Amino acid sequence: METSSVSPQPLGSAAMKAPEEESDGGGGKESMDGDAARNPYAGLVNHLRTSWLSRKTWPMQYRVAQLEALGRFLEEKEEEILEATTLDMGKPHFETQLSEIFVCRSELNHTLNNLSTWMKDEHVEKNWAMQLDSAFIRKDPYGVVLIIGPWNYPINLLLVPLIGAIAAGNCVVVKPSEVSKNAERLMAETLPKYLDKDCFAVVTAGVEGTTRLLENKFDYIFYTGSPSVGRVVMTAAAKHLTPVTLELGGKNPCYVSDSCDVRNVARRVAWGRFFNAGQTCVAPDYVLCSLETREQLLPALREAIAEFYGPNPQESSSFARIIGDGQFQRVRALLSSGRVAMGGQTDAGTRYIGEDTAWRAGGKVEGQASEGKGSQTLQAWLFPLLAAPTVLVDVQQDDPVMKEEIFGPILPILTVKSVDDAIAFINARERPLAIYVFSSCKQVVNQVLERTSSGGFCGNDTLMHFTLTSLPFGGIERLGPLPRPLHLRHLLAPAGHRAAWERPGSPQQAPLPALRAAAPAAAPLRHPAAAAPQLRPALTPAAQ
Repeated sequence: METSSVSPQPLGSAAMKAPEEESDGGGGKESMDGDAARNPYAGLVNHLRTSWLSRKTWPMQYRVAQLEALGRFLEEKEEEILEATTLDMGKPHFETQLSEIFVCRSELNHTLNNLSTWMKDEHVEKNWAMQLDSAFIRKDPYGVVLIIGPWNYPINLLLVPLIGAIAAGNCVVVKPSEVSKNAERLMAETLPKYLDKDCFAVVTAGVEGTTRLLENKFDYIFYTGSPSVGRVVMTAAAKHLTPVTLELGGKNPCYVSDSCDVRNVARRVAWGRFFNAGQTCVAPDYVLCSLETREQLLPALREAIAEFYGPNPQESSSFARIIGDGQFQRVRALLSSGRVAMGGQTDAGTRYIGEDTAWRAGGKVEGQASEGKGSQTLQAWLFPLLAAPTVLVDVQQDDPVMKEEIFGPILPILTVKSVDDAIAFINARERPLAIYVFSSCKQVVNQVLERTSSGGFCGNDTLMHFTLTSLPFGGIERLGPLPRPLHLRHLLAPAGHRAAWERPGSPQQAPLPALRAAAPAAAPLRHPAAAAPQLRPALTPAAQ
């Protein structure tokens, strides 16, 4: 997280910013201990807990009313959402509508359509001695939930967990990322106007304020962001034995076999890698393929990138920007790995990484010749933090680009001799959030699925498994499972359950539509575990 200047604001205001250190946040009750009295957010958290203990959020009618209010927020503030994401990272309107607004609306509609079913008691099997009794599982809310959102999808990854938490009957503190400043301001100023202020609050804060917020006792915490901050969140939660879901991402491999439709592969990999300028946790992080396949894949990737973003991505309105200077410098430094096959140059004046300037941090640059620096559009001037689609080859396993999640529009291609080598390469590293495989041979796809371990698996496409509401979304080690709210099947499923999705790999299969094609009629994301209720076993003896 990055720090940001904040000022005190009363609890009853639209949102609560990080108060001054001497403020008690309105929590000056004598019953509070010394630590709570000194914490600027203690009053807010206690106020929400009082509301939850009153059972105000428990009735289905109340939950439905709040969810419908969220729907009005998405409808009435759509233009403001589009503007905020464009100002923060130059995100194209199509990408915002698809990945932010469409996903939230779909999740909201699905929740409203199924809430009454999810809330019902689940009767369970009984042994012979209890045949006359009633045994069931009741689904209770956790209590006060904290949701800390990221900057890369500032609406989606804040509201989708919120939808689940509301559906499960919780009170919620929502903390948007301070990095995406315009989206943060939008959420802080407008969201509280739609929700019940006694049960839901928006807090804006930087590092220090978030640290103080985490000192309070919550009943569930859902965090999306970097592993380093995730460790801080988990450490703070451990003091109160608070359950946590951490969505931290990772390096997702993509194996491309020799038997595949290279043009289809290039379009699907380019779409998944460069969507949102590569700032997606489940995006394919690197490609593994044979040398022969790489030589066929490179021109196909160049063609796909030109189709999606035009000959000069710097001037494309369909390509997002890097969120800030720190991220831009980090991504630019990764270009010192291997050799640039396409893209990869930068201009220090506009902080552009593309194909029309000549900066390179070492190594040889291939591809199109420079066309000069004078053709920048107004968009390129407004959003200079642009790292254009870049493909690296001759990358070594110990290069910087292979040591961390890229989280930018860079695609390294590493060569392997066989599928066995690819599987060994994948298994020698941390288990990823997703594994992608492209092959016309179903046996190859199944071989990778059976011999590797990951949170999700997708055959012959990218990102698509993430959109299916019927599949659990989660990971192993770095990312806990994210079941739907009140969805008992997913909630009780062991963390090792693995979502798998495969598209037929036949060369006749239609390619992925171009970037500006209509949004797919896909189901939305799964809710986080914060949305799931506590399962409350109940055994009611029969009347005597």
